[in-house]
Amino acid sequence: MRLTEIYSSDSQTADYIESACARTCKPLGEVESSAATEFPGIIGRSHALRQVLRLIEIVAPTDSGVLLLGQTGTGKELIARAIHDRSRRRNHPFVKLNCAAIPTGLLESELFGHERGAFTGAIAQRVGRFELANSGTILLDEIGEMPLELQPKLLRVLQEREFERLGSTRTVRTDTRLIAATNRDLPAMVEEQKFRSDLFYRLNVFPIRIPALRERPEDIPLLARHFAQQFARCINKGIGSIPLETMNALCQYSWPGNIRELQNVIERGVLLASGPVLEFEFLDMTINDSAPAVSDQAQAGSNSPGKLQRILDETERKEILAALKTSRWVIAGINGAAALLGMKRSTLQVRMQKLGITRSARPA
Repeated sequence: MRLTEIYSSDSQTADYIESACARTCKPLGEVESSAATEFPGIIGRSHALRQVLRLIEIVAPTDSGVLLLGQTGTGKELIARAIHDRSRRRNHPFVKLNCAAIPTGLLESELFGHERGAFTGAIAQRVGRFELANSGTILLDEIGEMPLELQPKLLRVLQEREFERLGSTRTVRTDTRLIAATNRDLPAMVEEQKFRSDLFYRLNVFPIRIPALRERPEDIPLLARHFAQQFARCINKGIGSIPLETMNALCQYSWPGNIRELQNVIERGVLLASGPVLEFEFLDMTINDSAPAVSDQAQAGSNSPGKLQRILDETERKEILAALKTSRWVIAGINGAAALLGMKRSTLQVRMQKLGITRSARPA
């Protein structure tokens, strides 16, 4: 099946993907410099990605906080690093912490530090991440996992730029820029009283929505070639090219794990390759195992272009409705739904009209 049969709603995108796929049959060493952006580690030329990079250029020189929104595996840490590297703080520390990776009882100490004897096992003074990041940038990933009881202290740091270490009464001042990241629906968590509304509004100064990989399919060939070349170099393997059929299969997959999943698939392919051509004999099994479960009826029609288009439309509809909910149905502007989706206002309005999304559907 040709990609134009799947992406029939955007022939220009489909043509671009096919031309990009065709270029992947060239030796992997011939990586086009235009595949990489001016931001280290960020690969792609899609409109959705360019919109994100434009927002980075706008916010990076300021000290405004940034909220990165996107599914897991979309590259939120790379975007945070790009913001830091383009800011006046670039010569100071970039400190990162995954709020979901630290036990609740230790998270406060990790963030703000503690004094000796503050709790059992505190045998020495510890400097927290906010002190380490003074004059620099701190990335709090998975911010939606932060316990409710700790959120007021974080809010105070953002508003007053001061805090106390655990077991201390001395106030510590800090000049740290916060970048928060999450794959959770924070407005829904606020409504469910699982996240403080005042903290959400403080974090939501400049939201940037990072598109899922399925929303930027024209970047898949570029990313695949980049990862293949990278892994082949690491293990000193002579991978010469990626066949067009293989690349078509990669472009047709929905990638629920996003760029991280693509990276892992390419790494396995390089490890299993027995010759200079990167082929995936195991690709169908990988896709079936990792793709979301579907009903027998949907599976029977999964090879139909019409069925695939309906799935794509439904996915796009959900993404647009989520963005409209986040922006409170404001379409234009820096915090509008169009900016969150990484598209022009006129383009979003056309897509809304095609998908039957109107203001009358707005929840009461």
